[in-house]
Amino acid sequence: TTVLLVRPVHLALPGRFLRDDYTIQVAINDYLDIYCPHYEGAVPAGRAETFTLFMVDREGYRGCYETPGAFKRWECNKPQAPFGPVRFSEKIQRFAPFPLGFEFQPGETYYYISVPSPESAGRCLKLRVSVCCRGTSESDAVPGRSITAPLQPRALCLALPLLALLWI
Repeated sequence: TTVLLVRPVHLALPGRFLRDDYTIQVAINDYLDIYCPHYEGAVPAGRAETFTLFMVDREGYRGCYETPGAFKRWECNKPQAPFGPVRFSEKIQRFAPFPLGFEFQPGETYYYISVPSPESAGRCLKLRVSVCCRGTSESDAVPGRSITAPLQPRALCLALPLLALLWI
């Protein structure tokens, strides 16, 4: 059985993403699910948020801008998608099985920013993802304890829907 860890984050509410200290802890083989802002019905011009999400270095994170080595991860450009919010999923893995996959290293911190598109009502948002280790070696074992169930991957859901009512 897979254990799900869900952490919804609403961009319309002030706080976490607008500060420099919002960090999510993940482990190798976890999933990071990004939900783009979504609106049902008509939205006044310039009120819908659309974003391009980048993985940047620490400097780009601090200044909230795309640095020369930035890696474009996703585009949240369909705020009125017909079947709900668009979701992007990132597997936190050490080795990517395909060329466009990203490889994460235990003990490292990765920086994401979302740069609003020019026609968007959005703001610059920041997220730090710290990758931790999963105890799987014999040196991590505690004498007198046994592990009977294998470790299962968790899904870490980061919901980014915008509540249109807050903007009206």
